[in-house]
Amino acid sequence: MGNTKILDDVFENFVNSAQLFKDREVLRHDYIPEKLPHREDQIRLLGATVAPVLKDARCSNIFIYGNTGTGKTAVTKYVLSHLESKAKEYNALVKFSYVNCRMTGSEYRVFASLSQNVGVPVPFTGLSVDEVFDRFRRGLEASRINLIVVLDEVDALIKNRGDRLLYELTRINETLSKSKVSIIGISNDLRLKELLDSRVFSSLSEEELVFRPYDASELHNILLERSKLSFHEGSLSEAALNICSALAAAEHGDARRALDLLRVAGEVAERQGEKTITEEHVREAERHIEHNRVVEALKNLTLHSKLVVLSVYSLNKSNATTGEIYDVYNELCGELGTGLLTQRRLGTLVNELDSMGILNAKVVSMGRYGRTKKIRLEISRTLIKDVFGNDCRIGRLLINKLSSKKAKSKS
Repeated sequence: MGNTKILDDVFENFVNSAQLFKDREVLRHDYIPEKLPHREDQIRLLGATVAPVLKDARCSNIFIYGNTGTGKTAVTKYVLSHLESKAKEYNALVKFSYVNCRMTGSEYRVFASLSQNVGVPVPFTGLSVDEVFDRFRRGLEASRINLIVVLDEVDALIKNRGDRLLYELTRINETLSKSKVSIIGISNDLRLKELLDSRVFSSLSEEELVFRPYDASELHNILLERSKLSFHEGSLSEAALNICSALAAAEHGDARRALDLLRVAGEVAERQGEKTITEEHVREAERHIEHNRVVEALKNLTLHSKLVVLSVYSLNKSNATTGEIYDVYNELCGELGTGLLTQRRLGTLVNELDSMGILNAKVVSMGRYGRTKKIRLEISRTLIKDVFGNDCRIGRLLINKLSSKKAKSKS
């Protein structure tokens, strides 16, 4: 059977078979529903915080903390979209600009994105960060708007690049007379304040809002509401809905994970030609997502976190110490020509990688010699090799390490 015939059969079978999904986009992360269950208090508080812009006043900066999938981004976009609509009714010049710092990756690109939001085009590369920031500032002043800047996953940028971006944005109002800027920072890391300069933190975190995880009952309600919009009636079994809620509740109340499980379970059932999504489809979806989650986590690590993982990979032992890892990390930074973090900062990265399930860092007693931390990989070496092998910067280091090992084994 030719490849074209195989694909024709696959596509025709999909088009002609009974469909489980009514609208699968409803289960995507970036879908903002008309109602956000169990987040009424946070919506009210954030709404009250940003309301002053409707009277042409600058609102307080606010920092929003919480685990992944607790509704931080959805609530923020929901509130600010309604704020923009309300501002038109009152003829208030209000705009919000959303930037995902993990995806954007650098101060240059954040400022370029903000510039484009106020109508100032900036080239993808080629200017200094100072020049891009100055263009943004001039464009903002010319626009005469009250701008709310949303920096999502801002912890990723700070861990990799420091807090210069926040420093510039917290001081920008001193140089503006016709426009105003307020900042909403969203972070998955409750320890973010430890990474910030105290002056930046005091001016940035005027208000704080913490999102607690959803429990199983709340996740069940969220999934039930979304499933009514996403699936045809009778397509989803109660058992499948319950297991999705329970699995996501065990994962720190992560609604994103619950929605992913439900969507992928639906796709698994659909590919198998089933008319109902069952618990087994959810279990299969969980296995599929877990693999993809680790791959995505490795891909999205900051440069220095990747170098730490590669250092542990290179040592290839089940009880590496922080000192041993730092020696290899030092060597890798030299090969890459990038600046070194301190050993203390590397220890913080090891702890973060441990909490993500990429490394296992366990403190063990050495008797009268005190205590030490033993570190090993928690994921397969093959997976690291596959993901890092496709990374343009890290891939070269990986090849060098593998080549040197082969050379040593031959000698």
